[in-house]
Amino acid sequence: MSDPEIHHSRSWLGVILLVALGLRLAAACGLQSLLETRWHRDFLIQGDAEGYWQLAQQIASGGNYAIHNPPRYALRMPGFPALLALPVAFFGPDLFAARLFLAGIGTLGCWLVYRLGTRIFDHQTGLLAAALAAVSPVMVVFTEVILSETAFAVTLLWSLLAGDRLYRQLKFASGNALQTEKPDGLLTFRNLGLASVHTGIAIAAGVTMRPSWILAAPIVAVLLLICCQARMRALACGGIVVGVMIFCLVPWGIRNWRVTGHFTLTTFWMGPSLYDGLNPAATGDSNMAFYDRDRLMDQMDEFEVDQHYRRAAWKFLREHPGRALQLAWAKTVRYWSPWPNADQFGQWWMKVVVGTFSVPIFLFSLFGSFSLVDSREKKPRWALSGETIWSMAILAGPIFYFALIHLFFVSSLRYRLPAEYPLLVLAASGVRFWLPGRRASVKNTA
Repeated sequence: MSDPEIHHSRSWLGVILLVALGLRLAAACGLQSLLETRWHRDFLIQGDAEGYWQLAQQIASGGNYAIHNPPRYALRMPGFPALLALPVAFFGPDLFAARLFLAGIGTLGCWLVYRLGTRIFDHQTGLLAAALAAVSPVMVVFTEVILSETAFAVTLLWSLLAGDRLYRQLKFASGNALQTEKPDGLLTFRNLGLASVHTGIAIAAGVTMRPSWILAAPIVAVLLLICCQARMRALACGGIVVGVMIFCLVPWGIRNWRVTGHFTLTTFWMGPSLYDGLNPAATGDSNMAFYDRDRLMDQMDEFEVDQHYRRAAWKFLREHPGRALQLAWAKTVRYWSPWPNADQFGQWWMKVVVGTFSVPIFLFSLFGSFSLVDSREKKPRWALSGETIWSMAILAGPIFYFALIHLFFVSSLRYRLPAEYPLLVLAASGVRFWLPGRRASVKNTA
């Protein structure tokens, strides 16, 4: 791009980010007012939000990272509570201050969407994707809720950007990218190493927000092998990504071993969560009444409770495969629903507003798949080239990744939300697919 074009692009980006921040600050004010004056409670979605808030206060005050009685030490990953602890440390346990802080985090997510669109396609696609993220009704409203979805979306986007940088460095090193001279061997080795470490750190940050993201590292390693011709370099880089992610999570695992007597890189909550989605009374929606009813924590520790419910969930799956398939379908419908499926968001106008945005996004994302063309030859890339596979994995992979995971766990639009951020880049390319002479093209440079 020329200097005037770059300046113009940055000016529009500034406007988009100001709009994003303004909408989120307004939503924070509106939500806080409704909670205080009409609903008379602290949180829009109770349960998880209250737990995160208590843990954030524990971190800010230097107390034990544990909640409930008997205490649970490895109930939640520490990423989101640690993030929430920042406004708590400065402003005390003020929920409104925390919501304003999260409005900034959501705006950061819009900027990262722009960066991803620019990396995969071009500045115009990045700007359009950021604009879509800025005005998305669900993203605007959910940013201020004391839940981890938006913060996880930021780390997810960071992971994708870091992984894309690594992929393009590998292409450059392999001579697959557009380049004018032979890459320097020592410089290439250093750049690949740094990019691999960066990707591993970014994925680890995502895992501290959402433990189910832990499979992203091995998936990236496999994708590098599939999409890059330099197999040994790709194998080495993938190994570094996985190794660095594990290395970053080991301190949390050691801490868990010290306080509970058992080592885990994530939490001891997978068992109850899995049983929530696979039990005789399951519907696809969350209903943790069984946990309070069973009161297993009165006679077991966290690890034993986790193992008990894991075994019970897998036993239900083995003994009732037909019912499990019915539940999988119900969870799929809930996950892909274009409007909210929780009772508290069941008003018709909410469904209309969210559905009016979501349905076109899904359609344009489909069209965006056809915009993955070679920027030089202008030929379709549906012959499963490395560029096509990688670009689709980056942009659409996360939403299908969580769709598969939530065939087993409970499901709703909420769990799809973080993966919609990269999907907006594909939707933006789909919008441009229909504009004459404005079709987006995939980059082939590092």
